[in-house]
Amino acid sequence: MQNKNDSWSSGEQYEKFMGRWSNLVAEIFLNWLAVPPECTWLDVGCGTGALTKLILQTCRPKKIISIDSSNEFITHAQNSIADPVVSFQVGNAEALELESNSIDAVVSGIMLNFIPQPEKAVAEMMRVTKPGGTIGIFLWDYSDGMQMLRYFWDAVVELDNKAKEYDEGIRFPLCKEGKLEALVKKSGMKKVEAMSIEVTTKFKNFDDYWLPFLGNVGPAPSYVMSLEENDRQKLKNKLLETLPIEKDGTMTLTARAWAVKGAV
Repeated sequence: MQNKNDSWSSGEQYEKFMGRWSNLVAEIFLNWLAVPPECTWLDVGCGTGALTKLILQTCRPKKIISIDSSNEFITHAQNSIADPVVSFQVGNAEALELESNSIDAVVSGIMLNFIPQPEKAVAEMMRVTKPGGTIGIFLWDYSDGMQMLRYFWDAVVELDNKAKEYDEGIRFPLCKEGKLEALVKKSGMKKVEAMSIEVTTKFKNFDDYWLPFLGNVGPAPSYVMSLEENDRQKLKNKLLETLPIEKDGTMTLTARAWAVKGAV
């Protein structure tokens, strides 16, 4: 479920906040998918183009079509990836403007939970995939596995219990263990496999953690920037108290994603 107050207006800020961590997951995810060379790919909800770039660099694709609902993200992706193999377009995951049975491999990273009807998006992915083609999806484990956000929302709710409704762990039940797998199985996808992907998120210092929350891109940063300055400072102080900051100022946290793959 997407919140009207969530902001998705800056690709550069998103990369600083979340893109750098989802890239680590995407590398493991693509290796697990094991799609052969010379395939036509579709990246649904491509965001700033991070997953598209990895496909281009590591999978020897014939063609990549990358779609996102954010004009700003598509512009950022086009500016960072100039390759004739890749085609970027603004589009709707629930109503893909592509021919049926036209894609060899469809992927979607950190997107499905943000759209109103994820089952429609999965149905569309299956419609455009060729018989025998591959579909792969991954989402953050917002409830327990995404520590940088778990520390954040726990601090938020301690200061303001009413704010728990903004917590992605509560807002996005699809991101709980087993839910994504159940969704794709219900859709009729074949040969479904699921796995968890855990990566290390190392922060150089507190600012490396905190400043991306001021970028106003995504639910947590949008919440931070909705606060009055005094309340924002209280939240900053609470995080300084609760985060596991080492003596040298660094922080080492973990981030877990749930991934599924299957065939049509």
